[in-house]
Amino acid sequence: MNLGLQTAAYLASMIFFINSLSGLSKQETAKRGNYYGIAGMMIAVVATLMGSGMQGLPYVIIAFVLASVIGAVLALKVEMTQMPQLVALLHSFVGLAAVLVGFGSFLNQSANMSEVEHTIHLVEVFVGVFVGAITFTGSIVAFAKLQGSISGSPLLYPGRHLFNILNVLVCIYLGYIFINTSTDGLYIFEGLGYLLFMTGLASILGVLLVMSIGGADMPVVVSMLNSYSGWAAAAAGFMLSNDLLIVTGALVGSSGAILSYIMCKAMNRSIVSVIFGGFGTESAKSPSKGASEGPQGEVVSISIEEVSQLLKSSRNVVIVPGYGMAVAKAQYPIYELTKKLQSAGVNVRFAIHPVAGRLPGHMNVLLAEANVPYDIVLEMDEINEDLPQTDVVLVVGANDIVNPGAQDDPSSPIFGMPVIEAWKAETVVVLKRSMASGYAGVENPLFLKENTRMLFGDAKKSIDALI
Repeated sequence: MNLGLQTAAYLASMIFFINSLSGLSKQETAKRGNYYGIAGMMIAVVATLMGSGMQGLPYVIIAFVLASVIGAVLALKVEMTQMPQLVALLHSFVGLAAVLVGFGSFLNQSANMSEVEHTIHLVEVFVGVFVGAITFTGSIVAFAKLQGSISGSPLLYPGRHLFNILNVLVCIYLGYIFINTSTDGLYIFEGLGYLLFMTGLASILGVLLVMSIGGADMPVVVSMLNSYSGWAAAAAGFMLSNDLLIVTGALVGSSGAILSYIMCKAMNRSIVSVIFGGFGTESAKSPSKGASEGPQGEVVSISIEEVSQLLKSSRNVVIVPGYGMAVAKAQYPIYELTKKLQSAGVNVRFAIHPVAGRLPGHMNVLLAEANVPYDIVLEMDEINEDLPQTDVVLVVGANDIVNPGAQDDPSSPIFGMPVIEAWKAETVVVLKRSMASGYAGVENPLFLKENTRMLFGDAKKSIDALI
């Protein structure tokens, strides 16, 4: 394939990728957006493999086939509840690829470059390896936290911010020395030493940054790592002089950053506070009256038969799904329950919080998997104004996203975070295994309110019994 044809193919891929992101922005067009992304990537891969100057094609094809088989097996075996872990793990691969490309590009640089070109190339290598190393180790830690292999609590130690700043400053200084190293025969070995040293520091930085972030912020962390992986891919594109990789990385990096900002806004958090971690370790403001004694009230449980009668006598029902629904795989029976209620003339809708679950859009994906119609799945801002006129709110495995403390308890770590105002409905039925706090580790006074009833047990079994 000549250069002109390859450039045209890359341009077509870029158009497909832009349309893919556009499609993924709405539930109704998400499937089409996925198809656009697949088509764009296939064109890009084929155009690269058939491009002029391609070397070692048999080895590349073998790697391509092996990776495709591994990817297909993972896609078939991984359950929806494990999707956040898989996404974090895939981000780590992008970071590692950027690091390896950086070292390869440095060790195999052309001897025909001018001094200016050589300097620019070294900057590309250093930045690409730096971002890639942070993405790689940060994503591994995020995977371990989501998998439960390590604690989701933030790792806090005195002077952590100062240590991280010093780490970055040392990396910048190493970059200055790296770029200005002599070009004599020892250059490669001396420069490689600086590059390796920086890679180690950047890897430590990636670990410490994500370790200091608490469980409640993990959806934003996954989104941020998505952004990091995009910039790492863009850096690899500069090192390889591949325009498509630069554009694709920039699309992923910028869209991930925008999504992270939107999610932080939905949590009433600054993106800086999320990145540097420490959520839930300090009070937002002075404790409110009675806050030191904890939430006041009495837990009132309810039976399956009572919930059944309550739902059948309702006109408007809102279901609020959370991570507990994902763990119990209750999305399928919930839709069966929805259809039964709809056939009885009950208006049933779903309320989705932007950071419900462990992944951006986690609940939307689960409900789509169960074929729940998009038109009854509403965002938090769309449903909150209707909740005072709602007969029953059914909270399925959600916790922090329906916590009234976010509005009326200044001492709560989630104070100021917009939440689904479930307590404004006539009756709230909460499906939970126990009274344990949510992923943020914050007590929920909703469970003790007079209009709240607790239906304890596995969510799927409870919904099946209701049906």
